[in-house]
Amino acid sequence: QVQLVESGGGLVQAGGSLRLACAASGRTFNIYTMGWFRQAPGKEREFVAAISWTGGVTDYADSVKGRFTISRDNAKNTVSLQMNSLKPEDTAVYHCAADRVTYRISTDDSDYDYWGQGTQVTVSS
Repeated sequence: QVQLVESGGGLVQAGGSLRLACAASGRTFNIYTMGWFRQAPGKEREFVAAISWTGGVTDYADSVKGRFTISRDNAKNTVSLQMNSLKPEDTAVYHCAADRVTYRISTDDSDYDYWGQGTQVTVSS
């Protein structure tokens, strides 16, 4: 079992930056693919970024490429999402998630087994 707790959300002006963190409990965190997803009001949850268990492979949604960076520290059981050049359309609740299948980097939220409660990110124009 893995428990995930996000932090770092808040209110920021367009063009600003935020760094989200996800703290994980559980011995097997370091072999799980980790992902970030977001859900805006009235919209479906969407993929943002994912990182392999080694940290060597990453994937990003086209909408955030070049602006967001996902990273992980297996020694500290954390995964982070650095968000730069934020836009109002980035406003959403951001969730981190863990996929027990280590050989894939999935953009499909149904492939992820564990989820955090989420942290609100609001970008004002």
